[in-house]
Amino acid sequence: MGRPFGRVTASSIAALLASKRSELILVLRVTVASALAFVADRLVGLSQGTWAVITAIIVMQASLGGSVKAAMDRMAGTLVGAIWGAAISLLVPHHGDLETGIAIVVAVAPTALFAALSPSFRVAPITALIVLVPSGGTALSPLAYAFDRVGEILLGIIAGVGVALFVLPARAQNLMLLSAARIAELNADLLAALITALMEGQGRPDVASIHARIRASLKQMDAAVDEAARERKTHLSDHVDPEPVARTLYRVRHDLVIIGRASATELPLAVKPALEDPLLGVRDAAIAMLRGTATALRAATPPPDLAAFDASLAIYVAAMDALRAGGVIRRMESEEVGRIYALRFGFEQLGLDLRDLSERGRELVEKGRPADL
Repeated sequence: MGRPFGRVTASSIAALLASKRSELILVLRVTVASALAFVADRLVGLSQGTWAVITAIIVMQASLGGSVKAAMDRMAGTLVGAIWGAAISLLVPHHGDLETGIAIVVAVAPTALFAALSPSFRVAPITALIVLVPSGGTALSPLAYAFDRVGEILLGIIAGVGVALFVLPARAQNLMLLSAARIAELNADLLAALITALMEGQGRPDVASIHARIRASLKQMDAAVDEAARERKTHLSDHVDPEPVARTLYRVRHDLVIIGRASATELPLAVKPALEDPLLGVRDAAIAMLRGTATALRAATPPPDLAAFDASLAIYVAAMDALRAGGVIRRMESEEVGRIYALRFGFEQLGLDLRDLSERGRELVEKGRPADL
C-alpha cells in the first residue's frame, strides 16, 4: 500500500510515471544529447557552441527514424543556407544599413524559395541570415564562419543521432503499433456509440469527439509509418513493414463511416424487433475483435480470430433475409430500405477488413519483431 502524501500516494505516482514511460525516456535522451553536445563543443572549441546544443535538442525525436529525418533536414538546410549566406557576404557589400538590407533580401529570398518547395530546407533562410550578419562581433571571415556554423550543426547532429541510437532507442514501428492499437480501441468506442444511437434514437453527442481523436491518432500513425520506412532504408531496423496494418485501419475507418451514415436515425420500427438482438450481437463481436486486436498489437501476440464475429454476422444476415422473405422490407419506405441495406453492407465490409487486419497483425508476429514497446 502506497504511503500517502496529501491526496497523492507513492503507488499513484509510480502508476503515473509508468503511463508516461515513453515521454520520460524522451526527456532523458534530450537531456543526455544536449549535455553531450555541450561537452563536445567545449572540446572542439567552436565559436558558437550553443548551436550544437540546440541542434541536438531539435534532432532528438520520439523515434530513431524521426531523429534521422530531423538530422537530414537540419543538415540540408544548414548547408544550403551557409553556402549561400557566405557567397552573398563575399559578393554583396553590406556596410551601411541600405546595403545590408539589400544583402539580406538577396540572401533570404532564394533560400526561402527552397524552404517553400521542401520543408527539409526550412532552416536555410535562418542560416543564410546568421552567416551574412553574424552575432557576437566575430572576427571570422564569412567563409570561415560558414564552416564553423556547419561544424556546430554537424556536432549537434552526431550527438543527437548517437543518443537516439544508443540511449534507450525507440523504434518507429513500435510507436506506430501503439498508435494503431489506440485507433482500434477508438474504433470500438465509435461503433458502440453508433449502434447505441441506432437503437435508442437519442442523438450521438460523443461521436464527433471520437472522430477527432481517431483523426489525431491516424496522423501519428502515418508519421510513425514514414519514420519506420526511413529506419529500414538506412538499415537501422529490420522490422516488418507496418504499412499494411495502417492501410487496413483506414479501411476499417471507412467501414465505420458507412455504418455511421446508415445509423444516423433510429432503426425503423418495422424491423427493430427482428434486428435488434442480431445487431447487438454483431456490435459486441466487432468491439471484442477491435479491442482484442489492440491488445495483440501492444503485446506482439496473434490477434483474435473472427469466429465469433462471423457467427453473429451470419445471424444478422439471416434475420434480414427472413424479413425480406416475409415481405416486411417490401412494405417499408425506400429511404428506410436503403439505410438498413447500407448498414448490412457496412458490417459485411467491416468483417472483411477485420479479417485482413487480423492477418496483417499475425504476419507481424510470425515474422517477428522485438517487443521493446
